[in-house]
Amino acid sequence: MNKLCPCGSNLPAAECCAAIIIGKRTAATALELMRSRYTAFTLANGSYLMQSHHSETRPVKERRSIENWARSVQWMGLVILSTEAGEAPDQAGFVEFRALYIEGGKMQQIHEKSLFKREQGEWVYHSGIHN
Repeated sequence: MNKLCPCGSNLPAAECCAAIIIGKRTAATALELMRSRYTAFTLANGSYLMQSHHSETRPVKERRSIENWARSVQWMGLVILSTEAGEAPDQAGFVEFRALYIEGGKMQQIHEKSLFKREQGEWVYHSGIHN
């Protein structure tokens, strides 16, 4: 039986974010990249998080601390609040989301409006504004 993808798409992981993370296919939209990055956080996959981050803003020196933190929390789900542009023909787009997790026994969230851009033809995360 196929395990459902952590991103909340209700698709099997192998047909959703896992295919993007392992390089079987690229994200067609900013939203697909956002979902794959959330899934990578649930897996503490720092390599993919760095690879899918824009070269201008990539936090290479923070990779280990990001992986350690991602492993230390219990991921509870991703809620997509809105999207703006970020479709296949676009060069940039925004995804506003809430990523829910439990840390220290308390429910927490990351609420961000993320900017995604194309770099060398592929969608990457550029930056975000936390709410």
